[in-house]
Amino acid sequence: MALNILVIGAGMGGLTAALALQQSGHRVEVIDRVAEFRPVGAAISVWSNGVKVLKALGVGDAVELASGRMNAMAYYTRDGEPLTRFGLQTLYDQVRQRACPIARATLQQLLLDAVGEDSVTLGLACTDYRPDAGGISAELADGSTRRADLIVIADGTHSRLRERALGRSVERRYCGYVNWNVRVSATPDLAPLENWVQYVGDHQRVSMMPMSGDPANPEFYCFFDVPLPVDTPNDPTRYRDELARHFAGWAEPVQKLIARFDPAAMARVEIHDIEPLDTLVGERAAILGDAAHGMAPDLGQGGCQAMEDAWVLARALDEADNDIATALKSYDENRAARVGEIVRRARQRADTTHGANPDTTRAWYAELAEEDGTRIMGGMRKTILGGPLG
Repeated sequence: MALNILVIGAGMGGLTAALALQQSGHRVEVIDRVAEFRPVGAAISVWSNGVKVLKALGVGDAVELASGRMNAMAYYTRDGEPLTRFGLQTLYDQVRQRACPIARATLQQLLLDAVGEDSVTLGLACTDYRPDAGGISAELADGSTRRADLIVIADGTHSRLRERALGRSVERRYCGYVNWNVRVSATPDLAPLENWVQYVGDHQRVSMMPMSGDPANPEFYCFFDVPLPVDTPNDPTRYRDELARHFAGWAEPVQKLIARFDPAAMARVEIHDIEPLDTLVGERAAILGDAAHGMAPDLGQGGCQAMEDAWVLARALDEADNDIATALKSYDENRAARVGEIVRRARQRADTTHGANPDTTRAWYAELAEEDGTRIMGGMRKTILGGPLG
């Protein structure tokens, strides 16, 4: 029996969930409070575990065509001295899928096209919902209600519906650093066009990652990380001056990047996460994506874990023959521990990169100088193969 399912949030997790649930035969409606899509962040690094989900849902080939070719990884000191460089093909062979860094807007549009715009309503917020014996009643900002058998809460890290499902508040935790991100034209004087290049030093980081599959218009997804106190002023008119000050004296490609980016196209984000949740479900409710496991982006797994959530939820309903309580129990058992571990690992990586303990960060710089790729790719391989599609 097909279910009526209401998905709150039309981001990567919500749209992937909608697509997976539609393909299982359910009637799905997606609503989002934003009036138009304005994806936060220039791009998303969809690692192999996320791509496997997208391929299983029929959109992975299009994602591969639109994504950047990331064939190698390199670290440099702030002065431009090489620390390590290694190819990623060994990793891709081991996990049977390459990574696909891609513009967020492109990925969101591909998912929206697959779900169907008729199934998505923008500019309408869900303010509350109430479960009962027959389903849920969702209260919307325009005074209307929606009835459904199941609600999927995928409305992001600031979610209030998450608190309704859990029956308690969930506080966000500042990770100690600010991230500026932007996309720029990819040119060899910035970095090799198929390399993910990172400069590290002074507990700061600069990254350039290939993100465009268009050979006529290659682009890098670029970001700058700086440890700063929470709630520091955010003035877009000063982004270039601010970053020029933070990265004064860094290598020439970093200076060229600062000179070239468009401040109007740049996002500035104070990075937060949430403590791992004991449960990702409530009565007739599944919590998914950043609402379930807001994490530091330092492992590149936030979007990938949302995609895994979506796949596991749809399969749990299939296996339970659409018995909602049984499916939610299975979803929780298969997801809470995995995403909790990744939240903790991402937090640890953020602390190491950004100088939470300066001695640890100095030791990491020294390790990078001895790295041949084995350790780094080993961690990536473990994360990828731990996903639901192996």
